[in-house]
Amino acid sequence: MSIIRDPPAGDHFSGSYRPQDVHFLLKPIELEPIDLTEKERLIQSGQRHYSEMLSRETLPSPRYLEVFHQAFVMGRRRMAQGLLDLAAIIAARRAGEITLVSLARAGTPVGVVLKHVLDEVFGRDAVHYSISIIRDRGIDRNALCFILDQAARNPTGLAFVDGWTGKGVIARELSRGIRAFNQNQGVRLDPGLFALTDLAGVGRAPSDEDYLIPSSILNATLSGLVSRSILNERIGPDDFHGCVHFSEFAPADLSVWFVEELLGEIRARLDAGYAPNPNPVDPSEGRARSARLLAAIRANFAILDENLIKPGIGEATRVLLRRLPERVIIRDPEAPEVAHLLQLAREKGVRWQVDPSLPYHAVSLIKGISDA
Repeated sequence: MSIIRDPPAGDHFSGSYRPQDVHFLLKPIELEPIDLTEKERLIQSGQRHYSEMLSRETLPSPRYLEVFHQAFVMGRRRMAQGLLDLAAIIAARRAGEITLVSLARAGTPVGVVLKHVLDEVFGRDAVHYSISIIRDRGIDRNALCFILDQAARNPTGLAFVDGWTGKGVIARELSRGIRAFNQNQGVRLDPGLFALTDLAGVGRAPSDEDYLIPSSILNATLSGLVSRSILNERIGPDDFHGCVHFSEFAPADLSVWFVEELLGEIRARLDAGYAPNPNPVDPSEGRARSARLLAAIRANFAILDENLIKPGIGEATRVLLRRLPERVIIRDPEAPEVAHLLQLAREKGVRWQVDPSLPYHAVSLIKGISDA
């Protein structure tokens, strides 16, 4: 792989985005990809943490890319309106300068567009950083210190951003991590999470519906050519969490194109008279719905480890892209929102079944270690 080698801990880069759109507070490293089945075995046996390894990332097939573009045409208006609403929600809750801190990498495209919307539509000064948070290992404290100290951003202006919530694991990790950071550093960062849709009822979002967010169905080529974050022996105590920079994918990169297309759609929505809504959805219904679903899935499939259940389109897609799926459960196989999931299932030989009672479009189950 052709990648950037070990910058200083305090350095930052923009991946394939324009430098003014995002500062990735991540340390690009080289990492040999691991076989998917072996990775799953090591994770589920407790021998390695998922953040220590990456399986090989590949470019989408021509057919899958075609399905993505169809999904984008279908979902761009909904995502554009969601971004306008989310910007309104953030603007109403932050006085003065705004520091968007997106959670890499699902939150990164959302943060990039939000920065433009806050500036162009709401007239707010916004800067965007994308940092790592890892389940069971917490948020990157070095990145937070960089934002507050070296970048000298006002703590009251920070807003943590992600694309969506699934079970709420990352939102709860964020809350724990920020509360500990506040106590340790003597600051008062708001630990709340802002997302486009909040299936788990754990954040602030304009929706709790499982709708198709087009950025959820591609990997690095829609996220600045950056991998998900890494925390292994290559990361020193003063380093940012790591990543792999897939510069070899540059000819297929859609990251900036996606931003420009969404901004065009956002301007069209405004020209058509759309008024952004600054009021987040009440999270209580989503929280109750999520709890009922997880209980039913655990019971129906005898699943003890809740980490093996990935609800919602975004999480279900991530399983098929980078984990070892046991199956995909679809509410309606004729729904255009799940066409990409069925295409991935066909390409990877993953079984799928229909359950019309699902509260979401899809749920993926990760194969248990005893079956792997």
